[in-house]
Amino acid sequence: MQATLHSNPALLDRRGTGAPVFGARYLTSCVVMGDYFPYSDAERKVTTAEFFATHPVFSLEEAVQALAPEGARSTVVERLKHHLEVGRLQLVTREIYAVVPPSSRAAAFKPDPYLVASAVRADGIYSYHSALELLGAAHSTWNQLTLYTDHRRRPLRVKGATLRFLEHPSPFRVGPARALGTRQAERQGRLLSTTGPERTLVEGFHRPGLAGGLEELLLSVGGVPVLDLDLLCEVLKRYDVRKLWAATGWFLERHEKTFHVPGAILGRCEKRRPRSPHYLDRNSRGGTLSSRWNVVVPEELRRVGGPDES
Repeated sequence: MQATLHSNPALLDRRGTGAPVFGARYLTSCVVMGDYFPYSDAERKVTTAEFFATHPVFSLEEAVQALAPEGARSTVVERLKHHLEVGRLQLVTREIYAVVPPSSRAAAFKPDPYLVASAVRADGIYSYHSALELLGAAHSTWNQLTLYTDHRRRPLRVKGATLRFLEHPSPFRVGPARALGTRQAERQGRLLSTTGPERTLVEGFHRPGLAGGLEELLLSVGGVPVLDLDLLCEVLKRYDVRKLWAATGWFLERHEKTFHVPGAILGRCEKRRPRSPHYLDRNSRGGTLSSRWNVVVPEELRRVGGPDES
């Protein structure tokens, strides 16, 4: 499949500076089996087949905007009902539809849960373990998806996966800060917003249960090719939590050679460590005190080891 990108000034760069980035939420066009289909609005009217080809999962609102720009909502609803009846579509949840591939049966088809979540909340930013998976860094797969959104709702079950819609963390709730440490990841022709490895690491230390646990977090982020250390410090400054500075410093020290961590960065983290020992995992007891960072490390995490350890 060939695709064309379209720049959207509404998107911010990962530092949240307000500068536009190259890449919109959706790819603008694709070539499927030799046929060209637009992703965004075109001058001519989009057909139902073209819309289905470029929107494997979509909301009723998206369908109305693309297929009836003048607002004939009832006509679109009837058209979708027909495709539901003949098995071309699957109703995932209220007003969210998935296109069923020709070789599949609607009842057995499992739509991509990431595309479902984005159709439910188009403003969503994937986080925690979902971010690790979209970044291609996750050490294992998980059946729970998390994304930040302006409009929380109850969790949604989608054929084996649970989608959780979370509030933006308070340090990232207002203005350009919301985009700090985020980037775009492609998924079946869609560009999805996700936290990058720097923000995911900090937020994973903050809420490890949503990242699949600390061991999963360490193995996953430890395997990424590069970390933006200045960006990492910006995220830590936003949270302004001493334990997070210490946990991140402990992690960076273990990967000092891999990520080319200068001593100044480690010193910055050490200066902001907690004054008294804190458990790296607040739900566990026991372990070994890392005196430089004032964190108590569970034994199983010490066994995980970093690439810089012999």
